[in-house]
Amino acid sequence: MEAIVVFNIRAVVNLTALPFALLNQDFFIGGNACCVANNLYLTLNHKKPYGMAEAGYKIRNAEGIHFVTFAVVDWVDAFTRREYKDMLVESLSFCQENKGLILYGWCIMPNHVHFMASARDKNLSDILRDFKKYTSTQITSAILKNTQESRRNWMIDIFGKAGKENSRNTSYQFWRQDNHPIECFSFDFTKQKLDYIHNNPVEAGIVYNAEDYVYSSAGDYVGKKGLLKVELLF
Repeated sequence: MEAIVVFNIRAVVNLTALPFALLNQDFFIGGNACCVANNLYLTLNHKKPYGMAEAGYKIRNAEGIHFVTFAVVDWVDAFTRREYKDMLVESLSFCQENKGLILYGWCIMPNHVHFMASARDKNLSDILRDFKKYTSTQITSAILKNTQESRRNWMIDIFGKAGKENSRNTSYQFWRQDNHPIECFSFDFTKQKLDYIHNNPVEAGIVYNAEDYVYSSAGDYVGKKGLLKVELLF
């Protein structure tokens, strides 16, 4: 079933954020949009969201916003050290400036990272692949070279064992293989995932208030300036 919805607008800053203004969890943008005389015409499709189990967690709607989780192998808490978290922030920033990554929310936890993202050039899968490959090599190398890292041998042993068990790697494996990108297909789902991301540090007992956690976008949503550029959804 298809429907045409007309918005009377003066300007559109971020088309990808518009479906959430619908406040209707039954529809999401199918990709067709045009502006005529200050009216934005959107073709909406009523269908199941992409990215669920039957899709094998593949990004099928290249224009959509996706909720993504990367976890360290064996859930090793590598990001208890600030320097490793900073490497992730720098890499995400590079992807924003040079690869067209658009972030709507993010959070780095001790052993995993969450973010909600899309890609300007509809190549989110490629960006995620390159991000994982680069950060895996960079962080593993930093751990190997860090003589002050008390858990260096323990972590490297785990990464080395995981690498040997994975035919795709030649040495170490830092990230788990299961990315599970899930398309944010409705207002309610998107809001729930964004709240989940921001409340992670609170639930873990790291901070009392989500906006006080430096390595997330929670502060951006209450008027603070965070470490990364964020497109606000709400």
